[in-house]
Amino acid sequence: MNPERSPNRLIDEQSPYLLQHAYNPVDWYPWGEEAFERARTEKKPIFLSIGYSTCHWCHVMEEESFEDDKVASILNARYVPIKVDREEHPDIDHIYMTVAQLMTKRAGWPLTILMTPDKKPFFAATYLPRNSRDGMLGLIEVLERVYRLWVTERKTLLEAAEKVTASLDVGMSIPPGDMLEREVLSSAFEELTGSYDKEHGGFGTFPKFPSPHMILFLLRYWRRFHHPLAVHMAEHTLSSMRRGGVYDHLAGGIHRYSVDAEWKVPHFEKMLYDQAMVALAYLEAYQATGNEWYATVAQETLDFAIGEMRDRSGAFISAIDADTEGEEGGYYLWSFEELERELNESELVVAKGVWGVSSEGNMPDEVTGEPSGRNVLYRPRPLSDVAEELEMDESELSERLEHLRSRLLSLRNERTQPMKDDKVLTDWNGLMIAACARASSVLGSDRYLSVAEEAVEALLSHIYDGGHLLHRYRGSTAGIRGKLEDYAYLSWGLFELYEASFNTKHLELSRELVDYAIDHFFDEGTGGFFLTDEHDETVLVRQKEIYDGALPSGNSVMTYLLSLFSALDGRSGYGARASDQIRAFSRHIERSPTAFTFFLCGIDLHHGPIAEVRLVGDDVSAFTSALRGAYVPHAVVTVKSSRSNEVAIERLVPSMADIKPPDRTPRAYICIDATCQEPATEPEEMVAQLERMYE
Repeated sequence: MNPERSPNRLIDEQSPYLLQHAYNPVDWYPWGEEAFERARTEKKPIFLSIGYSTCHWCHVMEEESFEDDKVASILNARYVPIKVDREEHPDIDHIYMTVAQLMTKRAGWPLTILMTPDKKPFFAATYLPRNSRDGMLGLIEVLERVYRLWVTERKTLLEAAEKVTASLDVGMSIPPGDMLEREVLSSAFEELTGSYDKEHGGFGTFPKFPSPHMILFLLRYWRRFHHPLAVHMAEHTLSSMRRGGVYDHLAGGIHRYSVDAEWKVPHFEKMLYDQAMVALAYLEAYQATGNEWYATVAQETLDFAIGEMRDRSGAFISAIDADTEGEEGGYYLWSFEELERELNESELVVAKGVWGVSSEGNMPDEVTGEPSGRNVLYRPRPLSDVAEELEMDESELSERLEHLRSRLLSLRNERTQPMKDDKVLTDWNGLMIAACARASSVLGSDRYLSVAEEAVEALLSHIYDGGHLLHRYRGSTAGIRGKLEDYAYLSWGLFELYEASFNTKHLELSRELVDYAIDHFFDEGTGGFFLTDEHDETVLVRQKEIYDGALPSGNSVMTYLLSLFSALDGRSGYGARASDQIRAFSRHIERSPTAFTFFLCGIDLHHGPIAEVRLVGDDVSAFTSALRGAYVPHAVVTVKSSRSNEVAIERLVPSMADIKPPDRTPRAYICIDATCQEPATEPEEMVAQLERMYE
């Protein structure tokens, strides 16, 4: 970025990614009618570039090409260039990423699309170097070739664009299939078993993403079917991630993914959604196993996000960049010389033994694969082995390690900090609200409850007018119509917040958001939810996101929520909608069940059994405390007590009105698959009834 230039139109945008390009010589437009009108009027093709602020290769392409005067002159004279932040416009990104997969079998960012003035694509690529090299076409050559075709063979390009667009429509018109039964859960488990990395944990080879929804599925599968391999795969993966360089051993928090099979070398950006989903996975692992270490990792992850990714309003920002001063991961890496200079001899011995640092460096060069002289902190060996080698107690080593961690963190904090993308996204905040609320429930922490409550208040004051949601705000400026994930993730967060606080206003709004999504996003023809509502006319086609990738899809979370609300209130049609969801995507899920592991969590709830736990009485805290110590992911809990709004909970959960205890003594009323148990007057009795659901 050259601030000595006059800025382009992006200077008026809110997206930090677009603002990074505001001083490019390229005459960028944001996505909007002004750009398309110019393209139609001047009969020019559109150059669409999609990325995000913490994307390393997006930075590389900007430096090589979008800061280059020759590239800019071609784009400005022959194309209408549009820049899109994929995090602001996930709907637009999804459409053109689908195009890239159809046309090139590749996907990623930066995403480069050439298309007609009516948004129909005829060329797709990811990163392109400025000039052709190593068998890769360069951007300049692509732009010049395509423009010649636009002038001489435009009809051919237009016909290609029509075919690609028709392919998008075909993908959305797959008819519903049959209802999937519980056997699909076992099919997914067997498929995960086949791809499980027995040596390093995780699934597949590399790169390896955290994919916490796979862990959640495995833990719930183990709880339901008692298969020991399911919990083993989950625990092995969680342990390997925490020991690997993909986890930040100094400040906490997880990087976006590992470039190798060992979880050692990360892609260094930190995304808000990863912190939230990973924390949820470690919390459930703690509940399932009772291993306090998982609770500690969840707390470390959440505390990092609260400390480093929270803005003044109380909501959470989006991401922290991978790059500092042009180097990917530079903020996180250590040379051995620096460690020798800053640490005393005993500290250096601990660093070498615990974190695998060495004089030649443990971080391979990206091109040659040879040692780079740089070190990423990771734990190649168990702490007990290091303690034995150093002839000290493990407790003593842990104390020294904590001192060393604090020392290195202080040193690292003196470095140039990575850039933070400080926009607030409704959907990702919904996930963090869910994680903080769950932490409050599981760990009994009022602090995490307060953080979740404050994030909700900040969000609602900026992005909700009592009708629909907005997707993004930054500072005091909010905008962009809410997408399906905004409604799904925030509803999930509010549901979790209700079960942490039993404040009925959270349950009420959670249900309102689900109802809004049903009314405005649901496809009454073939089923499933569109990414955009019926009023959004900015996209080429309305699409449905169904795969669980780095994040669970909006359709997966909606299936999960519909199953929860069906258990709460079987009279409102949520169960039927959940059935519609399952049938809508059954053909996709049958083909590749492991691509839908969070959707399968919803199917699991839908088929049950699921426990409805109604806590009634003056003080039910002993019962809620007992629930914290139990792993019962197939239950919904509601409370009616003198401390809660009895009228509101009876309206939201009509079956609560049918419960008429003889006095105010705390009781748990449990119904499983429409069969109700004797009221439990002791917490232990309640837990025993719930455990019988798994026999």
